[in-house]
Amino acid sequence: MTAAAFETATTEFDQQAGLMTDGGQFLTFKLGEESYGVDILRVKEIKGYTAVTRIPNTPAYIKGVLNLRGTIVPIVELRTKFGMPTIEYTAFTVIILVVVRDKIMGLVVDSVSDVLNLDKKDIQPPPRLGVKVDIQFISGIGKSGERLVALLDMDRLLLEDDVQGAATTAA
Repeated sequence: MTAAAFETATTEFDQQAGLMTDGGQFLTFKLGEESYGVDILRVKEIKGYTAVTRIPNTPAYIKGVLNLRGTIVPIVELRTKFGMPTIEYTAFTVIILVVVRDKIMGLVVDSVSDVLNLDKKDIQPPPRLGVKVDIQFISGIGKSGERLVALLDMDRLLLEDDVQGAATTAA
């Protein structure tokens, strides 16, 4: 196999596996001491945390819904979704409004850090941690200097049932 054929096959495999194959800009945020990033093209707005309306019989990580200029938006508590302990919200707690499968959803995060520019060479595939560890929602690990950022795949972060259920509940 030639080098060009190998690179093409690798790129096709990466795209099929859902790995980040291109660089780009990522909005980074914190949950505890860990940094995460989401493709800046998925971000619609960053909003200071405001109270949300709780909805009964939803998963614990669905914080509730928010009326955003006439649109009811489901709000996801990322700490709970990731199995992290909850904390008191601070002045830095924000809701990042993102597009997930053509629907707008809000993500509650501890704080927003910055917009990070990453080249393709600075993004590695997520580590293989075994079958019991579910990291399918991580599209890659970005490296900026000594800093590592887990890059989230918004379409995999919330399962189709989560998105549909939250949208139905919101309606």
